[in-house]
Parts: sequence; structure tokens; C-alpha cells
Amino acid sequence: MELRGIYWLDLCGVAVFAASGALTASRKQMDIVGFCLIATVTGIGGGTIRDLLLGQGAVYWIASPEYVLICIAAGVLLFFTAPFLESRYKALLWADAAGLALFCVTGAEKALDAGAPLPVAVIMGVMTATFGGIIRDVLCAEVPLVLRKEIYATAAAAGALVDVMLALTGAGLIWAQVAGFLTAFGIRAVGIAFGVSLPVYKARAGRDY
Repeated sequence: MELRGIYWLDLCGVAVFAASGALTASRKQMDIVGFCLIATVTGIGGGTIRDLLLGQGAVYWIASPEYVLICIAAGVLLFFTAPFLESRYKALLWADAAGLALFCVTGAEKALDAGAPLPVAVIMGVMTATFGGIIRDVLCAEVPLVLRKEIYATAAAAGALVDVMLALTGAGLIWAQVAGFLTAFGIRAVGIAFGVSLPVYKARAGRDY
């Protein structure tokens, strides 16, 4: 599989996820150090856990420090521009959706390149797409999006599955990436734009369980 294409997708994913981290920092009124820290852990968190689990040697951003530089740049940029956004929460959701769609594809394909079977590749795609956001939300004292009723991990799983299936059937790397991205982003976009969500557990009357 051509890793160069995955590299550029990864850079884009890191950039938009870092932006979502910086936007969360803006909602918490952090200083510029907080912006850069939250942007960085959001941008590289999921991929770091993926590489550690796959046992791929040095974690990707250690060998390629441009990933960290992109995160810091996003943090600094949003520190000065976030106040001009009409709705920082909406911007956060859409940036997060783009990062989710990009990372579910790159995470799954990197797992395939490491020799992982299909189910593991899909799981790695989901982990890459969601764990950075989980770290971001925990550090910012918010319930992670993946644990709310939002259609989130489901979108990542669908996108990763489409990408892996097409890649394994020889449909071509570009087509697999585009289809996986559009699947994940489309599902997440429907949830954001129309308020579609997963059903939640309802406790019985008079009980909290």
C-alpha cells in the first residue's frame, strides 16, 4: 500500500483534530500554552496509541516531528482567531468530524500495512479516530463525545470498514480512502446537521439504574 498518500491524509487529520482541540481550549478560556497542549494531545493522541498497540517501533510523530509542529501552529493560530468565530462549538464539531473521517481511514490502512487482519484494522481505525478526542475531552473536564448519544464511533467504524473492504478487494487506494472518508464524514454530518443520535438507556421510574 502506498504510504505516501496516507502520510498526507495523516497530516490533514492531525491539523483538523488539533484545531478541534484548540477550539475546546478556547471554550475553557485557557492560555496559549493550554491551547498548544490540548491541540497537540488531540492531534497525535489516537495515532500514538495505535502505533504502540501495533508495535511499529518509534511512534510516528517522534520520527516525523512536523506532526507536533502542525499541532502547535494550530494552537497558536486558534488562540488569536477563535474569538472571531461565530459559533466555536459548531466549528469544533465540524473540525472534529473531518478529523474523525480522516483518521479512521489512515488508522485502518496503517494497521493493514502492519499485517493486521480486517477486524483489527477496523478497530485501529476507530481508536485512531476517537482516542485523541477522548483525551481532549477528559483534560478539559467534559464527557467525551464518544460516550454521549452522538453518532461518533459508529461513523468511524463504518468509514474504516468501507475503506478496509475496498482496499482488500483491490478497488484502489484512492477510491478506498475517498469512500471511507465520505462514509464516516457523511454519517457524522447527518448527526450534527439534523440532530440524529443513538438511543440512550432510560432508567425505570423511581430508579437510577
